[in-house]
Amino acid sequence: MAGDTVMEVGDSIRVSALVRKETRLLGDGASMVVPGFMDGHVHFLRGGFRLSSVDLRDAASPAELVARLSAYAAGRPPGEWITGGGWDHERWLGSPLPERTWIDSVTPRNPVFLNRVDNHAVLVNSSALALAGITRSTQDVSGGAIVRNREGEPTGILKDAARDLVTRVIPPPSPSQSDSALVRALAWAAARGVTAIADVSVPWNEVEALERAHARHALTLRVAVYVPLRDWRRMADAVRMKGPGDERLRLAGVKGYVDGSLGSSTALFYQPYRDAPTAGLLVTPEDSLRAWIGAADSAGLQVAVHAIGERANGLLLDIFDSVARVHGGRDRRFRIEHAQHLRQADVGRLARAGVIASMQPYHAIDDGRWAEKRVGSERIEHMYRFRSILDAGAHLGFGSDWTAAPLDPLVGIYAAVTRRTLDGKHPDGWVPEQRISVEEALRAYTSGNAYGVFAERTRGRLAPGYKADLVLLDRDLTRVPPEAIERARVRATVVGGRVVYEAR
Repeated sequence: MAGDTVMEVGDSIRVSALVRKETRLLGDGASMVVPGFMDGHVHFLRGGFRLSSVDLRDAASPAELVARLSAYAAGRPPGEWITGGGWDHERWLGSPLPERTWIDSVTPRNPVFLNRVDNHAVLVNSSALALAGITRSTQDVSGGAIVRNREGEPTGILKDAARDLVTRVIPPPSPSQSDSALVRALAWAAARGVTAIADVSVPWNEVEALERAHARHALTLRVAVYVPLRDWRRMADAVRMKGPGDERLRLAGVKGYVDGSLGSSTALFYQPYRDAPTAGLLVTPEDSLRAWIGAADSAGLQVAVHAIGERANGLLLDIFDSVARVHGGRDRRFRIEHAQHLRQADVGRLARAGVIASMQPYHAIDDGRWAEKRVGSERIEHMYRFRSILDAGAHLGFGSDWTAAPLDPLVGIYAAVTRRTLDGKHPDGWVPEQRISVEEALRAYTSGNAYGVFAERTRGRLAPGYKADLVLLDRDLTRVPPEAIERARVRATVVGGRVVYEAR
């Protein structure tokens, strides 16, 4: 490579002619070099903050959740909000959703706001409810739910839009706190071979943190920013006033929500859940979705929208089709974030419309532990249809949804290729007919995601003239058993010709 660009790709004999005295050599000839991994769906600064907050993701019981929170709270100053979490009640073998009564006694000095692993439900303590003014008389909000006990009292669980009742009273982080969180996230990503991200649902204070890092040449990966859909006008004005940015930081578009998540029973289906008296939530009113998506498209912004349940995906495809017909043909590249439950007819619509399926394979091996009890055996056949999407000729990109899942493309590749659930109960793969090959998964993490952010002419391939973003792995993923992929490690990460991570 020369500067930030690939000069030549080939064997050692072919490349050795380009080696100069100042050339730095990486690897020992026994490794695998792949294009830099791109993560097509992250919440990046949230991940940086989570790295320094209480971690409840693998808490295996309610008692362990309480113990970890108690130990963390003991070191926090009075009045400081405790956030983070990542708890997953599906790990607790049939235990119910947590309640504020579990945690009040160990957090008497601090308000608490702990996300479920999917970020579509939170557990708050009594102090947080009081600060937000939430009582038994508080009405549910559109697109959300306040979970209550038999007496009508809030339990401390808030789903989807109801979370906003508390988030609006949490003080925003200071610029220095955001800058520190970004530094942590950048180091974490580099060590996992991530050279580019699509950062979604980004609040404007985080956009400013990214811009500050870019101004001081501290961004060690490439970022495509998608702000909330409702902010389409502000995004359009920002692009018009200062341009979309460059290859390192680009104001890419907007990102909205149709529904919630399967784990929180708020993903939107045509039929009710098997284990809850609901068919899910429409998080954003349909008229708002149609108006905002149409307006953002008219402004020339790329539109990405979260849709998980079958009804949510069907509705979103209807809206995309309507907007495209009214506004006429152009290379708009609508994106469905997650596209988790798709009827066969909608797989075909996705392909014909050129809509990008931005999916997260780790969720498949996580949700596969318990999805059938939520929706039944018939509907799980419609989940995470990687094979069907590729066979239909649709565009597929992969990501992590960090912090909802680990920021680790190698684990994502393992999940897409094996579909072995985290509980070890599906050694041959959960819904195994939807498995894909290693090469297909690699493309989804590289060229597929480059296409998803209009960067396929400069990134996503190892070829002369492309950006020198690459990852050196400790083994050839195409020559090891699929179950060994998750044990692979990154030896070095290069972004724009610069080594940003090298394993010791």
